[in-house]
Amino acid sequence: MIYRSDFPHKIKVMHHVQIPLKDGIVLSATIWLPEDAEKNPVPAILEYLPYRKRDGTTERDALNHPYFAGHGYAGVRVDIRGSGESEGVLKGEYLKSEQDDCLEILAWIAAQKWCTGNIGMIGISWGGFNGLQVAARRPKELKAVISLCSTDDRYADDIHFMGGCLLVDKLIWGSTMFAYNAAPPDPALVGDKWRSMWQQRLESSGFWIEEWHRQQRRTDLYKHGSICEDYSAVECPVYLVGGWADGYTNPIFRMLENLTCPRKGLVGPWAHKYPNFAYPGPRIGFLQECLRWWDKWLKGKETGIMEEPMLRVWMQDTVPPQAKYDERPGRWVAEQIWPSPRIVPTIYPLARGSLAAPGSKPAAETLAICSPQTVGLAAGSWCPYGLAPDQAIDQRLEAGGSLVFDTDILTQPLEFVGAPVIRLRIAADKPAAFVAVTLSEVLPDGAVTRFSYGLLNLSHRNGHENLEALEPGKAYDVSFKLNVCAQKLGVGSRLRVALSSAYWPIVWPSPEKVTLTVHTAHSGLELPVRPTRPEDARLPAFLPEENAPRFPSEQVRPGSDHARIVTDLATGVVTVDEFSDTGLTRIPEFDWEYAASTHKLFSIRANDPLSAKADIAWKKEYGRGDWRVYIDAKTHMTVSRDNFHIRATLDAFEGKTRVFSREWGCVIPRDHV
Repeated sequence: MIYRSDFPHKIKVMHHVQIPLKDGIVLSATIWLPEDAEKNPVPAILEYLPYRKRDGTTERDALNHPYFAGHGYAGVRVDIRGSGESEGVLKGEYLKSEQDDCLEILAWIAAQKWCTGNIGMIGISWGGFNGLQVAARRPKELKAVISLCSTDDRYADDIHFMGGCLLVDKLIWGSTMFAYNAAPPDPALVGDKWRSMWQQRLESSGFWIEEWHRQQRRTDLYKHGSICEDYSAVECPVYLVGGWADGYTNPIFRMLENLTCPRKGLVGPWAHKYPNFAYPGPRIGFLQECLRWWDKWLKGKETGIMEEPMLRVWMQDTVPPQAKYDERPGRWVAEQIWPSPRIVPTIYPLARGSLAAPGSKPAAETLAICSPQTVGLAAGSWCPYGLAPDQAIDQRLEAGGSLVFDTDILTQPLEFVGAPVIRLRIAADKPAAFVAVTLSEVLPDGAVTRFSYGLLNLSHRNGHENLEALEPGKAYDVSFKLNVCAQKLGVGSRLRVALSSAYWPIVWPSPEKVTLTVHTAHSGLELPVRPTRPEDARLPAFLPEENAPRFPSEQVRPGSDHARIVTDLATGVVTVDEFSDTGLTRIPEFDWEYAASTHKLFSIRANDPLSAKADIAWKKEYGRGDWRVYIDAKTHMTVSRDNFHIRATLDAFEGKTRVFSREWGCVIPRDHV
């Protein structure tokens, strides 16, 4: 990667800038400014997160915000109430109070001598979410947003559900925030009140995991903060960015279609990271692209960015299946508008063992599948970060437990962009069931690379609010979108559709083993075939990736990690075992040390959906000299026929003294899940 410090403006950094709120709470910010900003005010770019700017995002912040400041902007990084050095307690995701606080932050920034009053918001994931949510509140100071890896619909495309199926990521992410919320502020910044702030967080942050799992339909919990409830509320320009390896790509295409404000979309090969340092590559000069956006909307300079196509995506080429990629081969392509009238929906009928040619009418067949509960072990993570082996591996491991449909060998390349749609006439022998559908390329050597997938909880076939149990044996006509993709299949490959009744540990299993029956005469795949566009060859190239200089840090204790799937032949238990330890990092400038490790275990037996079990353990450490704080957070979840069972413990230590300990336990009824 390229690191730069020769910027047009010299920079100064202000740590722990205090932003007072009307209710008496004080938030903490780090601000990067051009040195002469008080004499020559500049627009500001806000990133608003709960991930602790003192240690959690320190290195990332140093790559991005000084770059903006060096080019004539104020970079403002604020810890959300109850996180980092900000006072108060964080009691949930995307609460109205979070948005209210942000409105006050925007007004405070606009009133500073160094600010012109024009402000943009940038963020990835949580920060991408709240940028859109705040935009929907229409504050006059907010002129534009760059939102990465975010969503317009917190039920359909977030860590909670996929097609009405309960994601295991609901527990994974809930466990992550369970540990984050227990972390203390830095005494060097907040002084003697650090202990009372910490104790307040430990006592009052709550157990979000329970609330999330009790809400299994599309309730107000998920509607709040979902801008799809009223797309017209967002009026400021929005740049939507994501990656094919990420879990949040579908919303980009929905928002391009439904927003009416000025908007653009960019999708690369990346996982859940900023494109200037993301894997898989190729990376791009994303910060330079941001400057083109900010210069247009915050400074009024014509950069040509809005004259370019609305949507630009990385068309991925054939590649062998791997759990981790450094680079994904492909090329940039673009569409002037989205949805594109150039896309040709093409239907491939299902037949026994094959995906028939478009326009053909294969013989009617009735095909059944009762998948082992281990189907899904090759799926990778729901939301890969690209740094660990967390992407889908060879799908031949899943084929034996799935209904498989292959095309003939391709004699011409096949390219498509958009959301494939699966249409099924399907029956189940139980009242609760789901279907998982994967879309893959079968390479000439037999290896199988997944490039899209989707799920549908069949009791959600008519929506996510008013649910209907299945009548065993009755066939239903259903259709649903798979994840959006841009893929080129090569000559000599085959296109494969695979259907299964299990997908662990992406989603929790059905209450009973399920046999699905598919009626092929009424089933098929609709593929968004994309004709070639000669203009793609003339698209302007992105500049090489650039970053501000790395933040100086030292590795005091080395880290370690592993990711493996273990089968106990005696018991039949198959366990996904993932461990990551960052080691102990020291920031010399702050004399501040921190460490984090997480151990995740997901186990199941192939013949028993009620054997599914998840255990997640987090350990965190913070310190300076002889002063140390330790966090130990554990969550455990199992299932029975009628309920979810969740237990958790949280212990906090100052040195060797345990200063907090609490246990949680809950039994949550399954609601058509």
